[in-house]
Amino acid sequence: MKSKNIFWGMLLILIGVILTLNNFYDFNLLHMSNLWPLFLLIPGLSFEFDYFSTRKNPGVLVPGGILTVLGLHFLFAAFTNYSFEAYTWPIYPLAVAIGLFQLYLHSDRNRGLLVPVFILGGVSLFSYASIFLHKLPWFSWNLLLSVLLIVFGIYVLFNSSKK
Repeated sequence: MKSKNIFWGMLLILIGVILTLNNFYDFNLLHMSNLWPLFLLIPGLSFEFDYFSTRKNPGVLVPGGILTVLGLHFLFAAFTNYSFEAYTWPIYPLAVAIGLFQLYLHSDRNRGLLVPVFILGGVSLFSYASIFLHKLPWFSWNLLLSVLLIVFGIYVLFNSSKK
């Protein structure tokens, strides 16, 4: 049996089970307002599945990674009524970084791919850090800057005394 047939068969079974549960328990899972992210997630997973089943054409990992991450993000957002969107927006640059990093890992390891991966990943991580640091009552950017300047000054002093 082909591996693609297994994937599509399992997907159809999953959809059938969800439809059955929806009929008995009124989950309302299969409403377009909840399911539109599948139009991103399914092609993304197809790209991922295509590469990992054949190990050919690693270029499909870039759109696969981006679409899969964004599809999962929007699926989460749809089922939580977009109540966390103020905290999850840094996933957008991270999705591109993940797609490019997958290409780096599964192709000829071109170091040039790591530049946008680290820039986009750094922007995303810095954004997440700033979101969560602002939740701390004692945090301020001035405090962080002053601590960093003190640490850097100590480093300069000790580094110059070694020479």
